[in-house]
Amino acid sequence: MSHTNPSSSFSSEDDAALKTNRHLTTARRVQSPATHLQILQTTTTESLSTMATASPETKRYPTEMSDDERYLFDLNGYIVVRGVLTPAEVEEANQVIDRHAHEMVERSDDELRNAVQDTKLYGQGPGRKDLGRVLEWGPESRVLKSILAHPRLVPLFHGILGKGYHMDHLPFVLAQDHGAEGFQLHGGTVDCQTGEYNPHLAYTCHHGMIRSALLGCNVMLTDHNAGDGGFCVVPGSHKSNFKMPRGMMDGETYSEFIVQPQTKAGDVVLFSEGTVHGAMAWTNPKVQRRSCLYRFAPATNVYGRSYFGHDGGGWPSAMYQDLTEAQRAVLEPPYANRLDRPNIQSDGTVQITTRNERKKQHDLQVFGTKFF
Repeated sequence: MSHTNPSSSFSSEDDAALKTNRHLTTARRVQSPATHLQILQTTTTESLSTMATASPETKRYPTEMSDDERYLFDLNGYIVVRGVLTPAEVEEANQVIDRHAHEMVERSDDELRNAVQDTKLYGQGPGRKDLGRVLEWGPESRVLKSILAHPRLVPLFHGILGKGYHMDHLPFVLAQDHGAEGFQLHGGTVDCQTGEYNPHLAYTCHHGMIRSALLGCNVMLTDHNAGDGGFCVVPGSHKSNFKMPRGMMDGETYSEFIVQPQTKAGDVVLFSEGTVHGAMAWTNPKVQRRSCLYRFAPATNVYGRSYFGHDGGGWPSAMYQDLTEAQRAVLEPPYANRLDRPNIQSDGTVQITTRNERKKQHDLQVFGTKFF
């Protein structure tokens, strides 16, 4: 069923099911402790394999980006998708991160700092901590791998990037302790610092078709309440034609136009890299801020290069373990859909988009390969 407009396309049965899921999610959140550190005190490692009994496949999800979602993303340049991960999945992901926390690397050197000292985004001095290789931990990566082709997100990925979308950067966990610096505002279809056009980040919408050359996907693993800090954005800046006023990139001027979305653990923020964004210093002393950041791109767009640089080509080999067919399709390198590219369908299956065999045979005779 296509759910292009939530006010008219959901059946009463679908609507009841979705309301039930929302109520269950709310109840679970209320019962969950405030921080992942507190959660760990009441959970044993033996429960890790049973935490995700309510898997994404057991829920009903829209099969298309809705009219409301399309409007809000085009209006603001970002959208918050609520409750993508269940509380149990968030708990599982945080337990795994805790076991790898010693691998976090703090951005302590001056050359690595993300904010300018003595500005609002700088905080009290500690650097942000980064944790990579998050899809290379075998079964421990299960929850974080689910984002690649999560049934709640696939319709949005298709609506913003088109079919055949692919992962473009190596994902990683962002962690901020109390007082840790944020990130100076950056990005923009028109670069917020230089005023130059950014084709590799650009947002466009033509004849009702949204396309973002690069899409950020920020999976929230802790609550981000009002004033806590963390991810921030300048709504509508994906359509701006000019560089920012002096001081705004550092949060020193026009801060009323810089928004920190309020999110709960398990929510996902999708934002065009053509939308100016950054992070505020983390002010919550009770919990370490955590999110996992992915970037995705349309089939033929490319920014990163990690899919060319490991073991003679491709992403790190450990990343391919325990993938579904749909998740594996998202790890394809950039090339056009018509060249035998696997496409995720609305039911979660994968189909190969291809040219006719005679044309491939001709290219093989001419070039020695089926693909020009």
